[in-house]
Amino acid sequence: MNIQYVLEIIGTFAFAISGALAVRDKEHRDWFSATFTAFITSIGGGSVRDVLLGSYPLVWISDITILYAILAGVVATFIFYKKLLRLRRTLFLFDTFGIALFTIVGTEKALHLGVRPEIAAIMGVFSAVMGGVIRDTLTNDLPIIYQKEVYTTACLAGAISYLVLDYFGAERITAFVLASAVIIVIRILAVRYEWRIPVFFR
Repeated sequence: MNIQYVLEIIGTFAFAISGALAVRDKEHRDWFSATFTAFITSIGGGSVRDVLLGSYPLVWISDITILYAILAGVVATFIFYKKLLRLRRTLFLFDTFGIALFTIVGTEKALHLGVRPEIAAIMGVFSAVMGGVIRDTLTNDLPIIYQKEVYTTACLAGAISYLVLDYFGAERITAFVLASAVIIVIRILAVRYEWRIPVFFR
């Protein structure tokens, strides 16, 4: 079991918490709703990526540990619900860590499947954000990619950074860590200084 796999499981756990918390203010906030939303949030992006790339079986089907990580996230949310709400900054960091990890994992997997670098970058972004998009759509919230936050752009910058480092022959772990750091730093700075993407229509 390598460190990347461990981090991927941790990221899945964090996304499951995010999904379970998404139903806290909704009319239907029972165990099924929380578990289903946590599941969709955690596996949605990777599933969309794998379907588009024709990669089967889907990751969560071939690795039962992912399902256990999601269930653990749901149970942790139920037990520590009030504490988690007080740790919004910590949850932000978990989410940022999660999208950084899944962006690079998705980009790397797409490259290994032989697609062009441009497509690999898009697949990396899909891996990171599509679970959240599906979650927000199901809970009738505006998906974060349509809000003013620098979110998807940070993922794209990280994916491009990984592709550039890979092109110039950087060691895999070095490229992985540096590209992930690009996403994390951009997200933290964007929130800290309220960076916004320029509007398209004026």
